[in-house]
Amino acid sequence: MFDDIRAILRNDPAARGLEPLLYPGLHAIVAHRYLSHPLYRIRLRFLARLLSQVMRFLTGVEIHPGARIG
Repeated sequence: MFDDIRAILRNDPAARGLEPLLYPGLHAIVAHRYLSHPLYRIRLRFLARLLSQVMRFLTGVEIHPGARIG
């Protein structure tokens, strides 16, 4: 997660201080990496997909639970 925040601070000229913590894209990536993708990998695919849809509703960002990012 800290690498993601560093990447935002490095690549987004508008990002300052703690502002990246509010970015919906960061929320979507964190939920994907630590929740939906691990669930998908242990074959809890319905739960993983449900969680990804909840995050899509909350953030506006859709990431398939099986996607490999980074």
